Amino acid sequence: MSAEMIFVLLMVIAMLGALLFEMASPSIVVFTVLTIFLITGTLNPSEALSGFSNEGMITVGLLFVMAGAVRKSGILEDLMKSWMAGSDRMIGSVVRFFIPVSLLSGFLNNTPIVVTFMPIVKGWCEEKGIAPSKFLIPLSYVTILGGTITVLGTSTNLVVHGMLIDYGYGGFTLFQLAIVGIPITIVGLIYIFTIGYRFLPENKGLQQQIDDDPREYLAELIVDQSFSFANQSIKSAGLRDLKGLYLIEIIRENERISPVRPTTIIQSGDRLIFTGLIETLRDVQMIKGLTLRTGTNLELSELKNGNTEIVEVVIAHQSSLQSKTIKQLEFRSRFDAGVIAAHRENERIESKIGDIVLKPGDTLLLLADKDFVEKYKHSKDFYILTSPGTTETLRIDPIKGWFTLLLFFGLIALVTLGALSMFKAMTMAVVLLLLFKVITPEEAKKYIHFDVLLLIASSFGIGLAMSKTGLAEYIAEGMLMLGKSAGLILLLLLIYILTNIFTEIITNSAAAVLMFPVGMEMARSLHAEPMGFAVVIAIAASASFITPIGYQTNMIVYAPGGYRFIDYLKIGTPLSLIVMVLTVSIVIYWWY
Repeated sequence: MSAEMIFVLLMVIAMLGALLFEMASPSIVVFTVLTIFLITGTLNPSEALSGFSNEGMITVGLLFVMAGAVRKSGILEDLMKSWMAGSDRMIGSVVRFFIPVSLLSGFLNNTPIVVTFMPIVKGWCEEKGIAPSKFLIPLSYVTILGGTITVLGTSTNLVVHGMLIDYGYGGFTLFQLAIVGIPITIVGLIYIFTIGYRFLPENKGLQQQIDDDPREYLAELIVDQSFSFANQSIKSAGLRDLKGLYLIEIIRENERISPVRPTTIIQSGDRLIFTGLIETLRDVQMIKGLTLRTGTNLELSELKNGNTEIVEVVIAHQSSLQSKTIKQLEFRSRFDAGVIAAHRENERIESKIGDIVLKPGDTLLLLADKDFVEKYKHSKDFYILTSPGTTETLRIDPIKGWFTLLLFFGLIALVTLGALSMFKAMTMAVVLLLLFKVITPEEAKKYIHFDVLLLIASSFGIGLAMSKTGLAEYIAEGMLMLGKSAGLILLLLLIYILTNIFTEIITNSAAAVLMFPVGMEMARSLHAEPMGFAVVIAIAASASFITPIGYQTNMIVYAPGGYRFIDYLKIGTPLSLIVMVLTVSIVIYWWY
């Protein structure tokens, strides 16, 4: 190995370590390594920036806008709710819901699909008396499987498509991946709802747990006439920074005051609703004039008033809120919302609310302003798992909604017929949505996940550095030496396994970009059809079932389903093996 190859290898290993231990957001880690390659001369400026002009990466950005407009319409959500309600039997409802979801995920980003349909699944489960945990991991897995049906299904497919174009192979056609995607989706669905279903736990949701035992989460104190701080502010009364407790709401006759601010005035007769570590109430009870109301069975629904709403959110994988305490973030003032409870891996975080250090996947139950959903529906910091009824005000005019759907699927038809490329179709779609004022430029910017685009664009540069220095060829030759006696099947399995390991511990797009140059070098050395290697890498990079951190949708359902890491291992490992065997077998049969 040359000195330059060793340097690139060490930087890639350092990058993988930083991603694995979450030293910074994935986009910043990969961009930092790209910058080092630029500064050291490993890549020149045009090479380092090549990913930012890649057709696949730009198509991903356009698809974010399209998916946002479709979700905003609310039409698909309404159709799915009515369609699912059409069957009284569990199996019938599962078939009616999950088959369309898998098909839909072939054309739209998986993340908005899961965020949009999770409240429907949870609501249906609660109505039927079924634990939501029985269907949330399946929702994530089904969207992942369905995303392999077309090149538009996931950003990973588009990234591999863009790299194929850069390598001069022309890229995927719209339904080329369906050769593998349809069989693995069908077999995956059968496995998930037969054998896999038995491995799923029966966990109650966060709101259900609080409603079942509200006294573990909520306490009510009455302010009587002997309270010496009556008619003074919360801050003056010393109720702002209590040990382990958080004042979530004040009930005053028919008025409910929330969020409670430091300047809020306390009056005699007020009912103070606290959340946090209820066992620390002793210190508050020592304050003369505050009496614990025993025997209260306060429910979450009672906290709501005309100006507030109970909202459940999940901290996003690339959230700017992570690694900071709720107090440091000034969460209450910043979002006009109070945190009632926080859960992690189906366990309540036993800490004072303000001292909780947020991590990706944490679920927060908020008592929020009525406009919270409208203000933060496109937040990059968390996913809002609002009930279906709450989204009514967010929807666009029905005519514009149907126009959005017809436009999208009409352009998909033109792509299928070969009249337009995917890039041109998505560009035209976004222009028409803006032209007819279905969405505004401000909304379009909010729909785009710039951190994801930065990650993808930077990853292209990392892959180029591996190819340019000969590192990709060196690794490919090593793998060929290892598996040459076993033939092409073992080599494809090896490529699949390495890609899949990377996608489980880092990110799917980065895994695809790292393994793509190696796969192309192996195809060249073997004089084999490169498209088969590209398909294996694309599927393996998307097929993240074994950990909650490998794929964004797995992380989204993690806390709301009350899952533990081992749950993904139990149901995901057999599915991962099934998908791997099917993928390699079909690729061997079809391309070789």
